[in-house]
Amino acid sequence: MNLRNGSIALAAVAAIAALMLPPGLFEARAQSSDATPLYPQSGFGAASGVVVYQAICQGCHMPAGEGALGAGEYPALAGNPKLAAAPYVAMMVLDGHAGMPGFGHMLDDRQVAEVVAYVRTHFGNDYPDALAPEDVKSLRQ
Repeated sequence: MNLRNGSIALAAVAAIAALMLPPGLFEARAQSSDATPLYPQSGFGAASGVVVYQAICQGCHMPAGEGALGAGEYPALAGNPKLAAAPYVAMMVLDGHAGMPGFGHMLDDRQVAEVVAYVRTHFGNDYPDALAPEDVKSLRQ
């Protein structure tokens, strides 16, 4: 038997052996982690701005709004002067920007207004003028 025929025979034996393995042995299985159930989906529509921040935003912007560097750049919300313009913040939440996805498809106008108010009044920020849900509605594209 030459080298080429030996390789073909070995490949055939490997294929037959693979077919004889129990089904499902190497199937992909979803893995769970502590972060898998961030918030019960059935009740997320009632989530407040702080809960929205904790469930969606803090994974990248961090619990204290300090931002992060690593696989990407996640801007700090703490002491961020760009947060002075509430419509700017709402547009970032609705439509995203650069590496940040938009969340307008999953948050209603009230939730966007509340999470914007939350980040603008926490983490050392003091921008108390709030957007109303009607303001957010007018910003949606």
